[in-house]
Amino acid sequence: MKTRFNTYDIVCAVTELQKLVGMRVNQIYDIDNKTYLIRLQGTEVKTMLIMESGIRFHSTAFEWPKNMAPSGFSMKLRKHLKNKRLEKLQQLGADRIVDFQFGVGEAAYHIILELYDRGNIILTDHELTILYILRPHYEGEEVRFAVREKYPTNRAKEASNLPTEEELREALNQTPYGENLRRVLMPLVDCGPAVIDHILVKHKLDNCVVNFNKNEDGDGATEQLEGSKKGRKQKKKEMSKVATRPFEMDTDIPTLMEALKDMYKLLSDGRTDTSKGYIIQKAEEKPSSDAANVEHFYQNIEYHPYLFAQYEGQPMASFNTFMLAVDEFYSKMEGQKIDLKTLQQEREALKKLSNVKKDHAKRLEELTKVQEVDKQKAELITNNQSLVDNAILAIRSSLARQMSWQDIHELVKAAQANGDPVASAIKQLKLEVNHISLTLSDPYQTAENDSDSESEAVGSTQSLVVDVDLALSAWANARKYYDQKRNAAQKEQKTIDASEKALKNAERKTQQTLKDVRTISTISKVRKVYWFEKFYWFISSENYLVIGGRDAQQNELIVKRYMRSSDIYVHAEIQGASSVVIRNNSSTTTVPPKTLLEAGTMAICYSVAWDAKVVTNAYWVHSDQVSKTAPTGEYLGTGSFMIRGKKNFLPSCHLIMGLSLLFKLEDSFIEKHRGDRKVRSFEDENQIDMEEHLKQLAIENEEENRNASNIEIELENDENAQVKEETSDSESEVNFPDTEVKIEHDTGKITVRSESITESNNDAELKIVTENLLSAIEEATIIPAAPSRRKLQQNSKKRKEEKARKTQNELQLQQQNSVENQSKNPSHMKRGQKGKLKKIKAKYKDQDDEERELRMQILKSSGKEKVAALEQKLVQNVVTLKPKQPHHNVEQKVAVDIDESEEVSGGVDTEILDSLTGVPADEDELLFAVPVVAPYQALQNYKYKVKLTPGTGKRGRAAKTSLTMFSKEKSCTIREKDLLKSIREEALARNIPGKVKLSAPQLQKFKK
Repeated sequence: MKTRFNTYDIVCAVTELQKLVGMRVNQIYDIDNKTYLIRLQGTEVKTMLIMESGIRFHSTAFEWPKNMAPSGFSMKLRKHLKNKRLEKLQQLGADRIVDFQFGVGEAAYHIILELYDRGNIILTDHELTILYILRPHYEGEEVRFAVREKYPTNRAKEASNLPTEEELREALNQTPYGENLRRVLMPLVDCGPAVIDHILVKHKLDNCVVNFNKNEDGDGATEQLEGSKKGRKQKKKEMSKVATRPFEMDTDIPTLMEALKDMYKLLSDGRTDTSKGYIIQKAEEKPSSDAANVEHFYQNIEYHPYLFAQYEGQPMASFNTFMLAVDEFYSKMEGQKIDLKTLQQEREALKKLSNVKKDHAKRLEELTKVQEVDKQKAELITNNQSLVDNAILAIRSSLARQMSWQDIHELVKAAQANGDPVASAIKQLKLEVNHISLTLSDPYQTAENDSDSESEAVGSTQSLVVDVDLALSAWANARKYYDQKRNAAQKEQKTIDASEKALKNAERKTQQTLKDVRTISTISKVRKVYWFEKFYWFISSENYLVIGGRDAQQNELIVKRYMRSSDIYVHAEIQGASSVVIRNNSSTTTVPPKTLLEAGTMAICYSVAWDAKVVTNAYWVHSDQVSKTAPTGEYLGTGSFMIRGKKNFLPSCHLIMGLSLLFKLEDSFIEKHRGDRKVRSFEDENQIDMEEHLKQLAIENEEENRNASNIEIELENDENAQVKEETSDSESEVNFPDTEVKIEHDTGKITVRSESITESNNDAELKIVTENLLSAIEEATIIPAAPSRRKLQQNSKKRKEEKARKTQNELQLQQQNSVENQSKNPSHMKRGQKGKLKKIKAKYKDQDDEERELRMQILKSSGKEKVAALEQKLVQNVVTLKPKQPHHNVEQKVAVDIDESEEVSGGVDTEILDSLTGVPADEDELLFAVPVVAPYQALQNYKYKVKLTPGTGKRGRAAKTSLTMFSKEKSCTIREKDLLKSIREEALARNIPGKVKLSAPQLQKFKK
């Protein structure tokens, strides 16, 4: 496979990229320590230029993954090249060195890219003094490649002219025996080997070898063998692979000169015209158990700016320009590696199946052969019964006379020499096991067959060496072999029965492996890594993207690059916590309280509070309150920020996170799931009846000591006045309500308490209070509780509703008359009523009769239509206040360096989030799965989820257990199981805060 640019590639690339001259450098990124990406901005177009040390340089349209934080080399390039214009792009001489000049005059800077050997990228000033170098090194004692040294441009090889016929003859005469003609031309011309092969093939000189030396006077040609014996053998081996012929000096020199002229014309065209691009491919047959349907995988092998003659007839892909071909080749390289790995895994799976089948066939063949041999031995013993008995008797007699084994052996040899037929049949004595070996033949065979009695091969001869037990008779020995044959037959049948089942299992497992490998390969290639996955992240229950930094560098990156003016900054009240940003999708709407609470939970969990198991507070501020400058003017370190103004503290919450999965939807299914995560309005909460909801609010407003509802709304003038004083100096800020959220962890419900900023005059105060009352009701979101507790809540609500109806009239009377009656009779007040009276006076001092009547009618109403009409009537008295634009303090504003190539805008955020769902339906078309770790309350409606709390378990183990549990659920579809298999365990465990305790139904079963 081709891995780097050759000289002709550089010539064509420099010519094509002249269109970039005149563009300005917008930004520079590093992909790895050798590869850098330069974004160039023209008048109407943007272009990404990629350069890799020692390998390549080309324009690209592919989204390359950039490093999270720029390297030192990237920062140096940004410092000197940003906003500079690309003035010149040229090749140095005919060498593999490219010079990029940015700026003119004394403000010019050069990037010198070396594409030979180990490669290098060098930044120089206008005098070519090295400012930064990727790989410092020395060439000899004089040439030094280091900072503050001058780059030696004279070392680049100069372009050579067309060699003359005399120079060509001299080079050929000095060539050793058997050398290929291509090696002769390489030092003479300035192009890559592909171009030389092209002209040789085109002029039919590709099979020529040099196997002669010319005399000094030039008369005749004498064949001369040169080099060592090993070298000649190697040349002979290479020449034997291809049909070769000797290069004829007189007839082939003119042809070679014409070929060189064509080559130089090709180089000249490459320097003047834009070349097309070609990718040469290799067809690999995909392994399959079905021989009728053979598929092929086309592997990219090489890329070229010209369709060379040696590649004609091979599979290839053509492109309009050479840069497009190179970009396609390198951008698909990772996908090609995945495909090759898949191909290898498929081959291994089919090889295992083939080995199982071969082993099965071999075992059956051996059992059949054993049966045949045992049967033949038994028949030979039966047919030679008297001979076998006599041999057994003779050896027994010798042993009975207490002869030594050596004497018995000599006795047998003496009998064999005398021609004794019994002794002649004895092949070997195995007295240590009480056996003897007899050479037996069938006495009933013809004399023609008896003439070959010396052979011992089974099936083709009539004699066989048989082991006979001295303790048994001939008939007993024959029966023993028959029994062995019968046992082998039974074993064969058992083997056949077991092997059939094993083969079916092996085939089924192989087919499943092939399917899994191909599915995972497809999903891996489709899988898109989103920009926010490099951070801690989750999607709130109201469809807001929340991101947090893993370390100080990422905290700095999030605030500087990704936090916008409408976003909210959240941080835990503890040192070293993650900087969390809620990306607000709209600059005209406020972030709901539930999302603020979830972001606060995330900030606390991704801090030392998780390991310490300590609950602390979190707070949120506007983005313009986050500054990089301390009050003293000192610039803070990486990841540290100054918060100016008021901090809006969130309530303490439990350290509970959740692990779940989001599924990428195909575009046609996105609209169906668009409302899975949204801000729930009052009408959307069908689980809670409007009538009871309003009744509970009224009861709670009237009687502070009764907890008849889950929603409290208190608007106290003293607190409003205090808030107004604190915010009087920043009147242009958005009036985000200070939100106090109470969580009932046993029921999963959330209680919202809002404190609104009011005007000083009574009319405006009344209008804002009324508006906030309705908006707070609409924004209150109740998380569905567990099924076992829902019935209890419903019964409790019914009892409260009946009680509220009975006390409704009493409340009305109390509201109207309590102030007058109790003020007239202060001596008859019960204990605690005086303080209660004071609060009622403060709360209802500005309420008139009309408003009181409207509120009581709402409480008495039933049905959504009547409630809506009354609410509309109430709202008519409310003046709608436009949200004020956030105040941007120039001193406090953090500089933002946004990567325009990344998807960071609010609109793009919404599109991405809407395409991800946690509640896939069976009929949905899913592309891939994305693991997510989020506050558990944000995962309430997700299909797959487990609860994470601080514990002692390892993250990897918890991730593996969770993945197993998800795949074993009954509701998990086949497609979802395939997507789960493609998830790597390290990606699943990456965002888990630390050591954890896993909680889920039937967890112990999956742990086992």
